[in-house]
Amino acid sequence: MHKTLLTTAIGTAILGLAMNAQAQTEPQGMYSADDILDAKVYFVGGSGDEIGEVDDILFDEEMRITALVVESGTTLGLGGREIVVDTDHFSLETHNETDGDVEHRIMLTATPEEVEQFPAYDRDWWEQTKANAQDAWNTTRDGAESAWQRTRAAVEGN
Repeated sequence: MHKTLLTTAIGTAILGLAMNAQAQTEPQGMYSADDILDAKVYFVGGSGDEIGEVDDILFDEEMRITALVVESGTTLGLGGREIVVDTDHFSLETHNETDGDVEHRIMLTATPEEVEQFPAYDRDWWEQTKANAQDAWNTTRDGAESAWQRTRAAVEGN
């Protein structure tokens, strides 16, 4: 009986996956980093020329994506430079190919002039970003402690 239930559950799951694979026009809800790495990058409403591809995905302490590292091609004269693209400047598109494969594309909502100003992904950027995150944490922690102390003092004063 247990084997029958397990077989039915697996069959139902596979059928559900097959149906989703055919009609994948809506967001998937969850993506594999492996699928996004090396995804081609394009401008929204652009000429269709590839800007580059995703080289890395950057996460914060809570495992939220904060930026992508895009290795640019020769478009814009960036010539292989790795640039940091924060989440305000890109979206993900998923396309079903006729052969059944799924292609992920990163669409930049920035202008070519803005992209030229994006920071280079290098050691200096990394160290500065880590320092900024640590400063933000310290400021938040200090503010939270002060609020707690003020609340405690007010309650004790009553």
